[in-house]
Amino acid sequence: MSFHLPSFIAIVLSYLLGSLSFAVIVSRALGMADPRSYGSGNPGATNVLRSGNKAAALATLVLDALKSWLPVALIRWFGPDFDMGLGTAALAGLAAFLGHLYPVFFGFKGGKGVATAAGALLGIDWLLGLSTGLTWLIIAFFFRYSSLASLVAAFFAPAFYLIGGGIVWPLDRTVLLVLIAISLLLVWRHRENIRRLAAGTESRLGAKT
Repeated sequence: MSFHLPSFIAIVLSYLLGSLSFAVIVSRALGMADPRSYGSGNPGATNVLRSGNKAAALATLVLDALKSWLPVALIRWFGPDFDMGLGTAALAGLAAFLGHLYPVFFGFKGGKGVATAAGALLGIDWLLGLSTGLTWLIIAFFFRYSSLASLVAAFFAPAFYLIGGGIVWPLDRTVLLVLIAISLLLVWRHRENIRRLAAGTESRLGAKT
């Protein structure tokens, strides 16, 4: 992968886009309480859902996914004209993901990145995003824990990429490393959830506390 000025600019812009914390932005726009002030304190769609406003939670989910999908997709479509390939697209997705976790506009205190990771996966390959998303849905449906579903999906994302590499999609080393990095960061950001899951005190989906 050739790393040059257009790639650097694309990655920095992706980070800045990822730094838009839509849980906070949507809540402010709708006159709701700051999602960092209730529930888990996490500025993400799952915590916004605890407010009881499903529309706000859905808007947060879609926008948090869109902010990583968009730069990846744009580079996939137009990047070759600027000597940017799939590896650069994946790095842009990672940058947007890091922006969500550590947003420059919100004191570097962001969410856990599940929706943003999903958007990046969809941008890299829609089948990869779909298979990982279905994994999340299956675990969430049967166990009712968003955190558990996220952890399982984080494990399977790079596994799916490896399994389908060279068959369903091209296998790119940079993409694989990006997926592993995202998965490890997701596990790290869910460390408190892991403790609560082990203790049996983790909140289930739809719970307000």
